[in-house]
Amino acid sequence: MKLIVEQSLDCTETEIHIRCGLMDERLKHLIEQVRLFSFSVMAEKDGASMPVVLEDIYYFDSVDNKTFLYVEKDVYRCDKKLYELESLLTGTSFVRISKNCIVNTAAVTSVRAQLSGRLEATLKNNEKVLVSKHYIKDFREKFE
Repeated sequence: MKLIVEQSLDCTETEIHIRCGLMDERLKHLIEQVRLFSFSVMAEKDGASMPVVLEDIYYFDSVDNKTFLYVEKDVYRCDKKLYELESLLTGTSFVRISKNCIVNTAAVTSVRAQLSGRLEATLKNNEKVLVSKHYIKDFREKFE
């Protein structure tokens, strides 16, 4: 692999070009990481709005028609619906794991099977989220 970095003060926006033969799993993972770095989601906490970069988000959860995003130690309110986020996050390490939750597989440290047929995913902050049976296949594809 060859890496070329060109720095110029005339450049107003960072561009990343990838030229490859066949795309393997390592390259797909690299592209997912780049996409995480390039996006942010507007969130609100204590009346203040701020962008939260995707790489810091552990998961999105919807409760009573309100969407929340969870980072390591904080929770923020997000004005987007889960289906909108799911569409925006295509091609990243985020995947829907239940009707009301989308998780960042990059924040998952381990997975354990449950007797009920669901999976329990442990996140970097030791929080646990459940993967519903219906979403296990998609989750495994992203996580592995």
